[in-house]
Amino acid sequence: MKLKSDVNDNELLRLMLAGDEEALSVLYRRRQGSVYRFALQMSGSKSIAEDVTQEVFLFLMREGHIFDASKGTVGAFLLGVARVHVRRRLRAEHRLEPFGDDSENEDLFMQPTTDVCPLEDLTRAETIESVRKAVLSLPPKYREVVVLCELQDISYGETAEILGCAIGTVRSRLHRGRALLLAKLRPATGVEETGSATVKSARCFA
Repeated sequence: MKLKSDVNDNELLRLMLAGDEEALSVLYRRRQGSVYRFALQMSGSKSIAEDVTQEVFLFLMREGHIFDASKGTVGAFLLGVARVHVRRRLRAEHRLEPFGDDSENEDLFMQPTTDVCPLEDLTRAETIESVRKAVLSLPPKYREVVVLCELQDISYGETAEILGCAIGTVRSRLHRGRALLLAKLRPATGVEETGSATVKSARCFA
């Protein structure tokens, strides 16, 4: 008999919806961390992150039947739900600017790209706190892709699933988000283009 810990997310969700409490427990332990980190890195608030995490799994228990495996993974589905709840909370607290027209100026940032992050030019002089503040100060649509792609190492394809947009849009937003971060971090630290620290150091604030 297969241990629940060896069962994939889709099967755990099916079992959970059939009333299997152990399946819910395993799925929660497996996915709670990424949901919490996303909410924390998007909001900068532990209380919001805790609330959103709880809300996401309550939603899953109530509405998990709407998950469609042909459209993505359970992990992406949960982060998509978390995104909605984070935006709702930040709007309620007047901490979220409008996302604006997602197509606005996107093409301006479509350039040949590589997987090398330009933030690797920054040095260890950037503290976790300065990176955290810089990430939180990004416009929401750029903050999302930086959090998902850089801080959580989620692929462009899965990020596109979570955000409901094209992969090209993810790439252009990430390119712009990285540029904005560099502009915010360099004046704060006096660092130019040496060293190897990246925005991924901000994972520590999760």
